[in-house]
Amino acid sequence: MLPRLLPWTVTETATTRAPQRAPWMLLLGILLIAANLRPSITAVGPVLDDIRSSLHLSSAGASVLISIPLVAFALFSPVAPWISRRLGLEGALAAALGVLAIAIVTRSLPWTPALWIGTSLLGAAIAVMNVVLPSLVKRDYPDRVGQLTCIYAAVLSAVAAIAAGIAVPISGVAHEGWRWSLGIWAGLAVVGVVVLAPHLRRSPARSAEAVAAPEAPAGSNGSPWTSAVGWQVTLFMGVQSAIYFILITWLPSIEQSTGISATTAGFHQLLLNTGGIAGSLLTAAAIHRRPHDQRPIAVAISVLIGLGLTAELLMPSLSTLWVCVIGLGTGGTISLALSLFALRAINPRQAADLSGMAQTIGYLMAAAGPIAIGVLHDATGSWNAALVVVLALVVAQLVISLLAARDRQIG
Repeated sequence: MLPRLLPWTVTETATTRAPQRAPWMLLLGILLIAANLRPSITAVGPVLDDIRSSLHLSSAGASVLISIPLVAFALFSPVAPWISRRLGLEGALAAALGVLAIAIVTRSLPWTPALWIGTSLLGAAIAVMNVVLPSLVKRDYPDRVGQLTCIYAAVLSAVAAIAAGIAVPISGVAHEGWRWSLGIWAGLAVVGVVVLAPHLRRSPARSAEAVAAPEAPAGSNGSPWTSAVGWQVTLFMGVQSAIYFILITWLPSIEQSTGISATTAGFHQLLLNTGGIAGSLLTAAAIHRRPHDQRPIAVAISVLIGLGLTAELLMPSLSTLWVCVIGLGTGGTISLALSLFALRAINPRQAADLSGMAQTIGYLMAAAGPIAIGVLHDATGSWNAALVVVLALVVAQLVISLLAARDRQIG
């Protein structure tokens, strides 16, 4: 599927006069942005016990390291469309990548406050990229939104998998090696800035014109905040994000409590995210076949997560298999959620507004997940209750996705 994507040229429409220069570089830039969206977060889970030991944190306190970026996602998502109108889509993305590189380095410094400052900054930078990237895809690839979104979600999952898989080995190279494990990802952000640099010659005014919304249909202001469809997509984004971030935060600890080594648990995180790659690509193919109604896709991916978690609870000795099944489902859910931002919007501006809304409310919901599970574990001393709670969230995700995946658009 990817080789068929690469020769695409930027689509030109009456409202979008996108430049035809270097379409391969623009596509590479999109994929590099996607590659930077998760490794600085997924690298934390496998070394979370090391961080807890080094900084003397409780389970609930340690989970804040995952939840801080999610809160930042929620706080900065509403201003991301304004930033993109001031700097242009490419300019906003390049600036966010630059801030991300600085934040990752700051978080890795041997100064405890720097850990929290850097974590907050990287959340703000990723929030901007989360919101602006779907609008860029909607503008330049309007006929391939579902496919390209799932492709970049697959890249997101692939790099997230690598970050999780190599976190523990890298952390073993030195005392407090977890700082190196978290800090190496600044280099990837710098590469992203370099690749986007040739596209920064597009003026902010021209970029803003490209995403300008046409007049809303009669009887509607076109805002996702007053649309049932907008709220359905938002709730789906929130629940699926809560499930994902709970798993990348606590699944290694859950598995270690059953006797699995830290290295193996880290490898299982790699498998979880590798399964996400396959889930994203399968979802891309399915959305291509069903560009309007995605309800069968929504059912399939929720069932996969539910089956994997149930098996993890009942047969933890086969967890290597179960994390692959769960990964297929979570890869599908994030791909579907990201695709819905554009599929349920009429134009790029509305896609950015829906993305901002869904990630503001959705990540506030998601931020509570890892903290709640950490508190639950501290209160019960067991991870079984945590798995049951996540299963309940999967059921809620299934119900909400059946609404969000219907053939509807914001007015």
